[in-house]
Amino acid sequence: MLRIYDDAVIMLELLRTSITTISRHDSDLARQLRRASSSVVLNIAEGSYARGGNRKSLYNVALGSAKETRACLDVARALGYIIAIDEAILAKLNIVCGVLFRLTR
Repeated sequence: MLRIYDDAVIMLELLRTSITTISRHDSDLARQLRRASSSVVLNIAEGSYARGGNRKSLYNVALGSAKETRACLDVARALGYIIAIDEAILAKLNIVCGVLFRLTR
C-alpha cells in the first residue's frame, strides 16, 4: 500500500467537519465532496493492488478525485458556506496530489 493512503484517510477524517458544515447550506455539494474525497482513498487502495496499466489508470482517477475535492472546497468557500479551507486538509491534499501526479506520468 502506498504511504499516501494514510494521508488520504487522514484528509478524509479532517474533511468530516467541513462536509457537515457545507451540508447545512448545500446537500448536493456536500454529497459530491464526500464522494470525491472517498474516491481518492478507494482508488489509491485499489491501485496499490492492481497490475500494469490498471494501476496507472486507478491512480489517475484518484488524482482527478483529489482535484475535485479541492474544487468542492473552493466552491464552498466562494459561496460562503465555509470561511476558509483548513490548512491541514490542504497540506494532505498537496501531498496526495504530488505523489499521484508523479505516479501517473
